[in-house]
Amino acid sequence: MITIKNLSHEFIIGKKNNKQKIPVLNDINLSIYEGEIVSIVGKSGSGKSTLLNLMSGFMKPTSGTIEINGMDVTKLTEAKWSEFRLNHIGFIFQSFQLIPTMTAFANVELPLKMVGVGEHARKIRVLEVLEKVGLNGFEEFYPSELSGGQQQRVGIARALITKPNLILADEPTGSLDSETEQEFLQFIKQLNEIDGITFVIITHDQDVARIAHRTVQLKHGRLEERGELYEVSR
Repeated sequence: MITIKNLSHEFIIGKKNNKQKIPVLNDINLSIYEGEIVSIVGKSGSGKSTLLNLMSGFMKPTSGTIEINGMDVTKLTEAKWSEFRLNHIGFIFQSFQLIPTMTAFANVELPLKMVGVGEHARKIRVLEVLEKVGLNGFEEFYPSELSGGQQQRVGIARALITKPNLILADEPTGSLDSETEQEFLQFIKQLNEIDGITFVIITHDQDVARIAHRTVQLKHGRLEERGELYEVSR
């Protein structure tokens, strides 16, 4: 599903005559297979979020390639990347990233509007997905009227709405209490086991890492375990 080859990335900081290159990722090679849950762990500054942003197309790598569903996405224009994301990838965020002036229904519906799905089909699909995540009856609630767990469920529904086969999650349990976190993790496992959705999850949380089929650790911009470059098998 995802093949990352020789991926490196650096940030350039400073003014025109005093620029500095800050390496963040160094020669990453990683394969993520269809139907897996893969967690990416590491300390702050290890490059986890940068790697996720590169996989999401929100950044272009300094060097190397990323293939998703057989497509070399590093060659896509911004417009083509946007189209690819809408049709193939769902996103779950730590801070939910819901639009506060829109209802739960409207937040979930938005990706379908962006890909041009008709109003009747949108309504059927949104109600179906909200019921799937346990929010039947909450369609007209605004984010401020929902608990943290309910807001994250809206986020999951939005991620699922275009029927992606890949979901990228950035610290998805960071804003949840322990009970709600466990409910969330069980739901992720269910989506993976029943619907076959592949998950890549950036996390500091060992409970999240434990539900993964594989855990990849980033350290100083490299994939490491006990000082060795690695790719863990199930």
